[in-house]
Amino acid sequence: MLNDIVLQVLQVLAVLLLAPLLQGFILKAEERVQRSTGPSLFQPYRDLWKLFHKQAVVPESASWIYFVAPIIAFTAMLIVPILIPVLTDRPLPQSDMADMLGGGMVLTLGSFAILLAGLDSGNVYGGIGSSRAVMLGILAEPILILVLVGISLLARAMLPFVVNHTLLDKPSVYWSPTHVFLVLAFFSLLLVETDRLPIHSSTHIEIYMIDEARILEYSGPLLALLKWASMMKQFILYTIFCNVFLFPWGMSQKGTPIGELGSVLALLVKFLIVAISIVVVETVQSRLRFYRYQEPLAAGFLFAVLAIVSSQLI
Repeated sequence: MLNDIVLQVLQVLAVLLLAPLLQGFILKAEERVQRSTGPSLFQPYRDLWKLFHKQAVVPESASWIYFVAPIIAFTAMLIVPILIPVLTDRPLPQSDMADMLGGGMVLTLGSFAILLAGLDSGNVYGGIGSSRAVMLGILAEPILILVLVGISLLARAMLPFVVNHTLLDKPSVYWSPTHVFLVLAFFSLLLVETDRLPIHSSTHIEIYMIDEARILEYSGPLLALLKWASMMKQFILYTIFCNVFLFPWGMSQKGTPIGELGSVLALLVKFLIVAISIVVVETVQSRLRFYRYQEPLAAGFLFAVLAIVSSQLI
């Protein structure tokens, strides 16, 4: 049996090392759905390697925020895996440092740092990207809060490990209308936070881009940290969605090396299912203009409200 501290380190390493692989699969799947060959699954690793070996070009208007923001964003993504069940479903020594709300605040801290970086560079597109990200956050954050309230009412707890065991041990809770609505609400939130809304945003076309606009002035190792942090955030949100909400099974219980390896394989299978679903949803929908971004978010908000209402009727 592995030591609990070793298990926590393995959880962090799993997020750190497998996040680019998830990004590579999503990009590959998008191209395959569109009947193209697409890049290699390992292309994100090559991109990070090239960026870490390039020279950084710093804008003249940049302040200390420009340099600190990528480090804060990257570090925040290394803290969250300590708090959530990634490879094992038993609580680890430091997993009670914060509940799901605390983990959400750590994720938000990383996003806020990137937001400031986009404004600090002085580039007009950085300001546009940051303002658009805030507009999306105005509707996305209430959904997150309502989802956390709903899951706490359902499981009578806000610790991810406790929620996982509640859904695992009580089939009646797992198949309840409240849980179904929470899954749908979190799925819509996942589309927003991973930049998969059916609007033109993941592009370098100036009038559309959001996330790319905020980091437009970055290059070299600092850009690599931001790209890697974004991939890890996506991986973490997928992990929370799969291991806490949708698929609470398939994690190691005793912490043996074989069990941890099985947990990794099970996690990849879960991600495969969710990633394909998101790619299909993103691809089959017609692209919306940016000012219609509130429509998918309104659906998520409605599902979260229905989850809370139904939890009081059980």
